[in-house]
Formats: sequence, C-alpha cells, structure tokens
Amino acid sequence: MPAIALFGGATAGANPATGTAAQAGPAAVSPQAAYTSYQGHVEVIRGTAANPRQLTGTVFNDKNRNSRQDRNEPGVAGVAVSNGRTVVKTDKAGRYVLPVLDNMTAFVTQPAGWQVPVDEFQFAQFSYNHLPEGSPKLKYGGLKPTGPLPKAVNFPMVKTQATAKKQQSCPIASDTQIYNMLQMGYARDGAVADLAERDDYAGCGILLLGDNVGDDLSLYPALKDIYRYSNGPIRAAMGNHDMDYDAPDASHSLDTFRQQIGPGYFSYDVGEVHFVVLDSIEFPLKPGSKSYNEKITNDQLIWLKNDLRMVPADKQIVLATHAPIVDHRNVVVDNASQLYDTLKGRKVITVGGHTHTLENLRPGDKRAEWADKGISELPFTQLIAGAVSGNWYSGALDEQGLPYAFMTDGARPGVMTLDLQGSEVTSRYTVRGESDDLQLALGINSPRWRDWAAQAKAWQDNKKQGPMPELGDPNTVTPAELATGKTWLTADFYPGSTASVVEVSIDNAPSTVAEHTQPATGESLRSGWEYSDPFAATRNLQSSGGVTQASPHLWRLPLPAGLSAGTHQARVTATDDAGRRFTQTLRFTVVADS
Repeated sequence: MPAIALFGGATAGANPATGTAAQAGPAAVSPQAAYTSYQGHVEVIRGTAANPRQLTGTVFNDKNRNSRQDRNEPGVAGVAVSNGRTVVKTDKAGRYVLPVLDNMTAFVTQPAGWQVPVDEFQFAQFSYNHLPEGSPKLKYGGLKPTGPLPKAVNFPMVKTQATAKKQQSCPIASDTQIYNMLQMGYARDGAVADLAERDDYAGCGILLLGDNVGDDLSLYPALKDIYRYSNGPIRAAMGNHDMDYDAPDASHSLDTFRQQIGPGYFSYDVGEVHFVVLDSIEFPLKPGSKSYNEKITNDQLIWLKNDLRMVPADKQIVLATHAPIVDHRNVVVDNASQLYDTLKGRKVITVGGHTHTLENLRPGDKRAEWADKGISELPFTQLIAGAVSGNWYSGALDEQGLPYAFMTDGARPGVMTLDLQGSEVTSRYTVRGESDDLQLALGINSPRWRDWAAQAKAWQDNKKQGPMPELGDPNTVTPAELATGKTWLTADFYPGSTASVVEVSIDNAPSTVAEHTQPATGESLRSGWEYSDPFAATRNLQSSGGVTQASPHLWRLPLPAGLSAGTHQARVTATDDAGRRFTQTLRFTVVADS
C-alpha cells in the first residue's frame, strides 16, 4: 500500500523555488488596525536627588499625554510602586518614596481604570532602571549607564474605561522563540497576525510569556516590530532564552531584557483581576553556561508578599511565569511548595509557558510525580499557554507556508486567551490561522499505526536513511485489529481538563463516554504509542518535530469489534469545564484482513 501524501511541495505563501517561507520584512498587516492610544514614556527629572538613598517621584494623571507632569496634572493616590523588593502606595498627592538598591528596576502597578503609556511598538512603559555605571561588558549590550540617582522619577498614566471594565479578554502569547529572521516571518504571518486582526483586548493587552527570542538578544527590535500592530498594550515576561548568558552573575543576567523590554517581574490590575508576572528561571551557576534551574528567587518571593499586602484578600489573582509551576509530567519549579505556601488562602490561577504544551490542570488533580515532590494535589488551576512557535517552527509547511509545528502533546501553535467576567476567569485557545471553534483533532490509533510509528521514529533517529516507512491510509482498520480491543478512536481536545467530557457516537448510535488517558487521579505519567495522538504524531513522524506520546488532553474509545466492512462515521462531542461544546466527525473504513 503506498504511503499517504499528507503534505505537498511549495505552498501558498512559500518561496516556490525552495518551499520555505519568505524572510521577515514589513508586517503584512494594515496599519489602520494599529492600537494608537497613549504613547509616551516615564518622566525622569535629572538633577541631584535630595537623598541619594531614596528614590522619589509622583504617579500622575497625564491629562495632555505629553509624559510630563504639568501644573494642572494631579498625582494619583493609592498606587503601588516598587523597587523590586519594597512596595509602597502613593500618598494623596501621588508621591512615593522608595529605598534605593544599587542595581534595581523601579516600577508602578497600573490600577484598573488607568492606562500606562506605550512606546511606538505598543510595549507598556512603566519602569525605570537604576544602574549608575551600566552593565559589565555583555555581548548584547545590557543596560546603558543610568548615571547618578535622578531628582525624581514620575510615572504617567491616563484615565480610561478600557481597563476598568469587568469584561476583559487577555491574550497570552508564549514562546515566540525566534532564532533567525526566517522564523521571525513565520511568527509574524502566523499567531502574531491573528492577534493584529483581533480587537477584543484593548484594555488588558497582550502578555508575552517568555522565550520571546532564542538566545540571540539582537533580535529584540525585530520582535517588537512584528508585534507593533497589536490592538492593545504589550507586556512581556522573560524566559530562559531571554537572558544574557555571558553575564558574570545573576544580578546582570536580565540587563539586556530590562534595557529593551522591561522588568523581569511586575504586576498590574485589569477589571477585577490582579495580574502578577514572575521570573521562574534561575541564572546558571556557571557563567557562560546555558543550563538553568526553574525557580522563583527569594527576592521575588519577598516582593510578592509585599505586593499581595496591597491586594484585597478576596481578589482574583492571575500569576504568570514562563516556566509553569507544574505540568502534566512533573513539578517544574523547584520551590513550588514555597510559592504555593505564599499564595495560600488566595484566589489564584497560575499560567505558564516554556514546555511547548497546552494544558488545563485543575485544583484537586493528583499525579504520582507531583506527590513525589511534596505536592499531594494541585491547590490552584494551572494553565499552560501553548506556544506561538509550536514545536519550534518544525515540520512540513501548511497551505499558508507556515510550519505545522505540532507540539508534543498534540496541540498546534497558537495563543491562549483569558476571558474575565468580573472575578471569573475562563480560558480559550486559538489555533494559529483558525477560529476558536477548532478545538478537536480526531484519529485512529490501531496496532498497524503503532507499528508504523515505531518504525518511522527509528527512521528519523537514523537520520532518515533509506525510504520512509509506508503507512497507507491511517483511517483504515481490519476486523483483526478491532478484535484486539486496542484499536481506538482518539480525540485530542485541546482545552480539555479533568472536568471535561468527551462522547462518541458511531453511525448515529447512542453516544458513549470516552476514556481520558491522563485522568489525574494519582497515577503516573501514561506515555507510549498507545497514548499518542495519531493526528499530530503522523504528521511529525513524516517530517520533523517532537512526537506526541503523552498528553493531558487526549481521550480514546475502543472501536467495536463487530463493525461491518465498509465506511463508518464517528461523531465526537467534547464539553469543556466552562460548558462549551465542540463537535467534529471522522470517517473511517473497515477492510478485510490481508
């Protein structure tokens, strides 16, 4: 039987000579779609500080939007301002006083009902770096010398209903992770273009959740340029690929990020939700090494406690980190238990990136691997936001000239959105280039497919020497395969969680509830070809990229042994934890045993 052709050659959007996407150039998005509200900057008043050990200034209402506090522009009272450890609130005149640290980033927490300025690339401007002598010599520049402590640092903001509304949409774009300009083009024409076409996030803005570039920090300007047509302010977390790896110690590991992007950790309010962004990557112990630990530093935990003291105890918190606190395979952050203790008694949702997976883990979920690390059950919802890059821009090109890049859990490249309704938070995932309705991938996991998958993986591991193993039609099964009880219809339900239900009707028969392959009842990780999503794995095995052999959102149902020869139809209905229903059908054929 000949191998099935899943991919063509050069496609629309690709270079017809090479089959690769065009190099990144001017953004292919109409400037008319650009978010244009309130461009500006932090106001730095040069001169001799009254006290060299105290940073002073004002948070003010920038009525004329010129980034300077004019006589008729009052201060804003009760706004949190921090030096990265201490957190204070402004007085009735909007004034603050903070202890000076030798190397610090001071920043303001944007209150709901207010908006800090953005630069020409839509990146929020709410921080001031203090490093008088600048960075030591770093490959990508680090921080320029800031000179003596200024007389004052004033944080402008304007009143707006956009951030005050109870209903908000907050996109989270993780792991854009660009290593070169070819990948810059893939990102620009993929998930970034999708964001530019949306108009639902002007208040909350976009959070880039780390690994914004891939070690080459000279790509930051180009990265900012492809996001410039976003229709809301942009904030960014840092990731392990965003560091100055040549820094002499951890105190300078984020210098280039701080110079070009913003603080390594911070907070802001939108609607009735308090967002906290932490740095969950610990700098390598050996300078120059690219090894790292996933950990929240003690300085951040001190700041977090101080930040939360300013937040009502019953307020909903979304805590975002590049490396998630846990994923479906293990505890990721080394001091997860310490962080959970800090958050105890709070209403918290944690969201991460880093693993290039899409996950919706719920309070009460239990895993053997978590228990081994001292977490008997999950105390808070843990979301993992997928990746703009998917599986690092791997795989064959789709009809748009973009790599399929299926991730190792079977999900496709895209962007997660947190929808806020008051203090209620729900999540949704938008697959790159698709509508929100595409939430399912269906396939057939049969003994023949598993044998082929093992051969195809060995072929890949052997540098694709010789012909690729033949698969034939992956949606064809035999009576003998059905008789094993291990020929499954699989449903990869991207937003699925342990609260989701997946039901299957074959040939219009009454529906049967499918089995969740990773139910999080205390079991260990279930991994192998029997727990694979064949829809994603087949495509990666025939090209490149990570192979799906475990997933937190895969369901399966054994196909009945008595199915007659011929074509059948499976109708799959999946319901997520918010009650949203998605339906998709798959046609498959039973053929005589050979």
